[in-house]
Amino acid sequence: MKKYLLLFCLMAMVQVAFAAKLPSLDTEINKDSVIVEFGKAGKIVIIVESKEDFEKLKMMNIDEIIKSLDLQENKETGELTIVQIQKKDGSTKDVVKVREEGAETEVNIGRMRVLVDESGQNTKVKIESGAKKTVDPSFKTNFNIDLGVSNYLSPDGGFPTSDNPYAVKGWGSWNVGLNWMAAQRISKGFYWDFGLGFQFYNFKFENKDFQAVRGDEMIEFIQRNDVDGFKSKISASYITAMTMLELDFGKMNDNGKKGLRIAAGPYAGYRLGGRSKFIYRELDGSGRKKDKQDTGLYLQNFRYGIRGEIGVGRVTFFTTYDLNTLFQDQKGPELNPISFGIVF
Repeated sequence: MKKYLLLFCLMAMVQVAFAAKLPSLDTEINKDSVIVEFGKAGKIVIIVESKEDFEKLKMMNIDEIIKSLDLQENKETGELTIVQIQKKDGSTKDVVKVREEGAETEVNIGRMRVLVDESGQNTKVKIESGAKKTVDPSFKTNFNIDLGVSNYLSPDGGFPTSDNPYAVKGWGSWNVGLNWMAAQRISKGFYWDFGLGFQFYNFKFENKDFQAVRGDEMIEFIQRNDVDGFKSKISASYITAMTMLELDFGKMNDNGKKGLRIAAGPYAGYRLGGRSKFIYRELDGSGRKKDKQDTGLYLQNFRYGIRGEIGVGRVTFFTTYDLNTLFQDQKGPELNPISFGIVF
């Protein structure tokens, strides 16, 4: 009897929670109904369509009423479905479920769970509210920002050393990307990512006294002994299309965003701009001056390469490597840009 009283109380809570969505309930009650009140706010409403039905109701006890509901019990889990919603597509959704195991009873109402323990002298009741379960959409879009550092690799596979005028200073050589991405779910935890973005590269020279200028046939790095160099760099911007295949082990194991994610794929871009900038002071101590060359500096117009990502939780790291060189053939040193950083 305690169990049935608890169930009716919980059903009353559901009625109160959804009262705003059921404006026609009072109209139905005012027809021919029997209202059983218990506690401070609990109600059981039984609608009777005829006098004959009412006479049959008087002959029934609470156990017969429960049996007449024809509640289905899951033999494997021991769960008993009390309230079920019929959807438009013909499927059903369980709203109230009950599971009994010895002296313990578990009642689930949506995302709320009530645990009743009658194993001791006193009955213990514990109420838990679970977080809403998110559904992973089959197709989704997002906007993200890449923030990393840039460098390039020489033909021997290493970074240019300081004795080269174009050697890059690690801190200050930034790579910024603005990306509009989409993801199509192929299977559970397996996605096809693709999108379009803008990438901005800065290659800041470690040797700040060298200036990159456009010569007659190729790029030249000139040492400026006539001024006090303060900063020297080459910059380039690209519009880039990319695509990757992604494995999300958290989704595969139903751990949400807690698992490891890896992705890799090709990209291709077209250059929008490129220039060199040299900031210096006169030897007599003048203020800063800038010398810019918006000429492209023999940069490649087309770039292509491989992008990789690895992430855990909300943190994602990326790396890109251009398979072609930064400068046009025979127009500058053979250097393949590389960058790595974090995705926001």
